[in-house]
Order: sequence, then C-alpha cells, then structure tokens
Amino acid sequence: MKIQILKSKIHRVKVTGADLNYIGSITVDEDLMCAANIVEGEKVQVVNNNNGERFDTYVIPGKRKSGEITVNGAAARKVQVGDVLILITYAFMSLKKANKFTPAIIFPNEQTNLLK
Repeated sequence: MKIQILKSKIHRVKVTGADLNYIGSITVDEDLMCAANIVEGEKVQVVNNNNGERFDTYVIPGKRKSGEITVNGAAARKVQVGDVLILITYAFMSLKKANKFTPAIIFPNEQTNLLK
C-alpha cells in the first residue's frame, strides 16, 4: 500500500506577479524551489491565505535571488499581487518509507520571499 504525504512546503510567500496571458503554471524563484526540493514541472497545490482559494498547477523556475512568485494563466484570476501563498507538494510512498520521511519545509522572509 502507498499513501500520499507532504513532500515539500514553501510557507508564506507573497505574490509578486499575475500574468493572465501566460500559458499556465506558477513561476517560483529557483533558490526557493531548490531549498524546498521542488523540481521544474512538478505539480504544486497553491493555497491563498488572503481569499481561501486553492488550486493545482505546475512549477517553472524563476530567476534566482529574485523572490519571484508569479501566478500564470487562468489561475492569475485567483490571486492579487501581495497575496500570501503556501505552496505544497505531495509524494506517494510506502507506509514504511513515509514513517521515516522528513518533508522539506521552508520559511522564506515574508517581505522579500528570499531565503533567510
């Protein structure tokens, strides 16, 4: 049996952009992606603390040390610049592995979105 558990979490980052005309996805500073063990193209759940919206998309890397968090495509309608988001990924693994697994959880600077 496999279960789905928390793999990665970027806790409380501010939206820096919303691009309705982009094809889709969320652009995340590559430093944040690496620190949270998130890979390009990985599915991510986006939770908007300001309005309660939740949606899934995939991650594309943004410029390192930029603090960029840009929601692209139709999902751009679910955020406003300055909204606070939580980005979450999950993984399937055996119960035995899950009991020993430690997720990557990061808490960037809430003003700059940069690693502390």
